[in-house]
Amino acid sequence: MPIYRDKARGRLVFEFDRHIAGQRVRARKILPSTWTRAQADAYDRQESARLYAIATGVERPEHLIEEAIAVYLKERASQLKTGHNIEGELLLMFWAYQGKPLSALPDVCREYTERGTKDDGSPLAPATLRNRIRYLTSACRYGWKFHAMCEHDPAERVITPTVRNARQVYIDRHHMLMLCLACPHRPTRVAIRKAFYSGMRMAELRLAQVEGDTFVLPDTKNGSPRHIPIHPKIRSCARLALPDQSTISRHFRAARAALGADWLHFHDLRHSAASAMINSGVDLYTVGAVLGHKSAQSTQRYAHLATESLRHAVAKIGKKSPTKEKARVAETARKPAPILGSPPRSRTEHQRIMSQGRDIRAKRKAA
Repeated sequence: MPIYRDKARGRLVFEFDRHIAGQRVRARKILPSTWTRAQADAYDRQESARLYAIATGVERPEHLIEEAIAVYLKERASQLKTGHNIEGELLLMFWAYQGKPLSALPDVCREYTERGTKDDGSPLAPATLRNRIRYLTSACRYGWKFHAMCEHDPAERVITPTVRNARQVYIDRHHMLMLCLACPHRPTRVAIRKAFYSGMRMAELRLAQVEGDTFVLPDTKNGSPRHIPIHPKIRSCARLALPDQSTISRHFRAARAALGADWLHFHDLRHSAASAMINSGVDLYTVGAVLGHKSAQSTQRYAHLATESLRHAVAKIGKKSPTKEKARVAETARKPAPILGSPPRSRTEHQRIMSQGRDIRAKRKAA
């Protein structure tokens, strides 16, 4: 019987062992513990028909998610800066996609979203779930595009969790200087000032090269080089070498604790640089170029800060166009003066002529 009960596990098991077209075809799968005998028999009929179709050449064999991941890690992830991290993240999802075909990718992602947890059993953050699911879908799509592992995009029905973790924390120059005064470690003070006056990330501060009056980043997060003009306030300390990130973070946390600002993150200095530029009238496109954003969508998070531009736009509602007003004045100036004796062109002009006549008669009488 293809379906039997494993007494040790207490689970129904599907087992297929046939000789088809001169070759032996074997398959075995432990079925879910909640399945009834009727569900197991239905699965037996469906899976047996599929195996017969593959063996006789009627249907293509279905590749597993593990096969797509293996090809992706070997050919693509090894070329990425975060390739090692991707491999570790996918390994944490192994229990969800083990033995599953590419067609089951949407179900795998949905199950991981519902059941994925940390080591302590607490639920994973939406951003972590989103990133891991994106790694998984990228690997499966790579197998589909470059190795024809399936006929359709396996990730077209995948739903990723919605992430709303954008921080809206900004400080001004005064608070930045107070933070520097509270920090006794000079290299960390330099890092704080450079981050505020350049908008660079902490890792970029350590990698930035000084060429003339410009910070040059040969390689950035989005893979493109970036040039940032050096602000006059940090020109004297631009070439100072910075310690490792852990040292900077340790002294930064001590400084913010001294000010009672435990809510402040070092990366907030980058957001504060964007806020300062926008409040000074710099357009969003230029702000994005300074920060190194690859898409306008990344810079759009700061659009709500451009209140001055919005104020000017709202103030123009209902205003007369200065161009039209100038055109009306010029048109009036080009009109010829009325000829004496010609009939008045309007009631207003008639009243003006009558008033001039009364003034002339009054002057004659007075004389």
